[in-house]
Parts: sequence; structure tokens; C-alpha cells
Amino acid sequence: MVKNLIDRIERKKALIGVVGLGYVGLPLVREFCRAGLKVLGFDVDAAKVKALKAGRSYIEHIPSKVVKEMVAGGAFDATTDFKKLSKPDCILICVPTPLTKMRDPDMSYVEATARSVAAVLRKGQLVVLESTTYPGTTKEVMLPILEQSGLKVGRDFFLAFSPEREDPGRTDYSTKTIPKVVGGYDSKSLAAAVACYEAALDTVVPVSSCEAAEACKILENTYRCVNIALVNELKMLFDRMGIDVWEVIRAAATKPFGFTAFYPGPGLGGHCIPIDPFYLSWKARQYEMSTRFIELAGEINVSMPRYVISRLMDALNERSQSLKGSKILVLGLAYKKDVDDVRESPSLELIELLIEKGAKVDYNDPHCPRTHKMREHDLKMTSKPLSAKMLAGYDAVLISTDHTSYDYKQIVRHAQLVVDTRNATSGVKTGRSKIVKA
Repeated sequence: MVKNLIDRIERKKALIGVVGLGYVGLPLVREFCRAGLKVLGFDVDAAKVKALKAGRSYIEHIPSKVVKEMVAGGAFDATTDFKKLSKPDCILICVPTPLTKMRDPDMSYVEATARSVAAVLRKGQLVVLESTTYPGTTKEVMLPILEQSGLKVGRDFFLAFSPEREDPGRTDYSTKTIPKVVGGYDSKSLAAAVACYEAALDTVVPVSSCEAAEACKILENTYRCVNIALVNELKMLFDRMGIDVWEVIRAAATKPFGFTAFYPGPGLGGHCIPIDPFYLSWKARQYEMSTRFIELAGEINVSMPRYVISRLMDALNERSQSLKGSKILVLGLAYKKDVDDVRESPSLELIELLIEKGAKVDYNDPHCPRTHKMREHDLKMTSKPLSAKMLAGYDAVLISTDHTSYDYKQIVRHAQLVVDTRNATSGVKTGRSKIVKA
């Protein structure tokens, strides 16, 4: 049975199903279509499906032209009807894995998708989970639900895990060129998953199990989380010591070995680094282990928005002003520069903290013209246009995201006070007295 599936993939006859058409799923759709395979996309958001079927993209780095060509050429279709999951030969699941308010893993999206697949699962299908999660999820959560169909893994259907490695905004690597780690439930499942991804992506990296692939992604993001926490803590320490942490990092980075530069910020954003380490620490408790290192890093990173607000309050106080009643402009809503992705963005928490403390808050982001309802946030705000007069009308400008389109010299020139969390104003020579690093 697995030979038939691999043969269909290699002859470009297999239909690829992608569940979740967001920042992970839609780039995957593009690569499989480019490789000559047909793709059927699934999403619970009817507005997204409607837009895609009309050839419109809602993700900045996937142009509408690309979507229109895929749809017009018959390579891609999208649906909200999950009963059609019986049609694809390979089902790639790219759904959210957020945290609960208690910072425990929220598996509801994965479980709901697994139940939808199980309801129509047929012999010969490959199911791959891509959502970042703790080691053991594929076998402990996905597999029991899928086998409620009466089919047996490794005999009737195949199961694998392959962590997504998307990094919106990168130009040096893409979905196609980032090596794809794949772990299968068994050898047949691994062979099928490798064949599937090799049909569209440049490099596939097989590992021994689903758990190894799950742990791989958790390691990558925990590594980044811990190192970012380190420089965030040093930023707070060096600030008290009157030392510029950015200068220190630049100097340390001249060492050609033994040092990798990480940079501080107003908090962690994106769908991985703020979440994934907590998945691992939660899983570790099942093995009676306390991952103190990871949990401390998480505490430091989570505390950064409040640190930024305290620096802003101190800066206003030096000017005989209080935060309450002050007009604050937040520059950048996205979690990183030059993207439209606001998932887990520290800007959202900064805005909510400012409002909570009585400030009058606006934001500007050329990539995010308006906010939208999210699981934890619903700000109902629109981006304000930038002008010299407009900048001068705020008591402080808070740089949360260092988009390259911003003219920082003009911002400093016209703003009354600039609180810079990203070292974006490092090249500005005049008006330095207005700038406060945070």
C-alpha cells in the first residue's frame, strides 16, 4: 500500500491536503503547486477560504498574483468542508497550538482536526502533523483519535510529524529551501512522508521517530528563547550600570568563534518562541523533572513589556509628566520587522498595558493597517499615518518594531520623546537627548 502511495506522489498524481491556511499552510500550498501537484486546502475561517478562491492573499509575503495563478490553473482549491478530507492522499496539518491562560498546552485545534480526519479516514492516506508541540503528541494525542476510525497505523494509513520552520520576512531562506525534518511512526510512514516532502522541497532530513522530530523543533526554539532571555536580563542590568547592551553585543560578535549574537527586545513574539519552551516544561513535569532554566527564561521574556513601560514612565517623569493622560504612539504592531504577522506580538501587550495605565494610545504600522480579533486580544484600532505634525503631537513615541521603512531621523527630529526598544535609532546623530533605550 505504501508503494502505491509513493508511486502516486512521484508521478505527481497524489492530491495534497493542507489543513490550516495561515502563515505555515499557505506557503506549503504554494510549494506543492509549484512542484506540479494539486492541493486542496482546508480552513475553518470561511472568509479566508472565500478570499483564496477569489485569488486574494491575506499574507503579505504570498502575493495575490501567486494565489490567483494557482486557482486559475486548477492546481489549488480551498474549502471549509472537512468531509472532503477523504480526498487527499497526503494530509498535512498546520493548525495553532497555543497556550491556555495557565500556560499549559492547548491541544484543542489538533484534537478537533484529528477527529475530522478520523471521521473520513481511508486506507492508503498519509497524515502528517506540522504544528509545533511537545514530544509525544503525534502518538499520544493524534494516533488514538485516528485509530477510532477502525484503521490501523502502518497497515491501513501512515502517520508522521514534520515541524514547520517558517520565518516570515526572511529573504535568504524559503519554505522550499529550509531543510525539512521528518519523523515517522514506523518505517513505512517515514518513507511516505519523505516522498511527500521530497516532491516539493529541496532537502528532507529523516529522523528515527515522531518524538525526535517533535523534540527537534522544541530544541530550536528553546535555544533561542534562553539566549534572548539572557540578553534581555543583561539589558536591564547594563542599563543600571550605564552600559549600552547593543554596543556590548556588537563588540562580542567580533569574536570569530564561541559566540552567537542574540538581541534584546520588548518581549517575545511570533507563534513559536513565546510558546514552545512552555510545552517542553509542561511535558517535563510528567517525568517528575523541573526545567528551571527554561522556566526562568520564560519569566524574564514575559516580563519585558512591563520593563519597557517602566522605562517609559521614568522618561516621562524626568519631564515632569505622568503616563496617565499622556498621548503615546506605538511604532510597529507586527512581532518582527518588515512582516504583517502580529501573532503573540509584544506590541499588543504594550498597547494594553498603556491603556490600562490611563494613556491615550495610537499605533502605526505600514504592514498592519488595522488590528483584528485574536484569541487574547481585540484592540479595534487602525494604523495612524505618520507626519511631522502628527509625531510632534504625542508625548512619547515608543518604537516596538524596527521596520526598515521608518525614517528614524525624521521620527527623532519631530517627536518630543522616543523610547527605543530595538536600537533602531542607533544611526541617528542629532536629537540623542530625546532618545531613551528600553
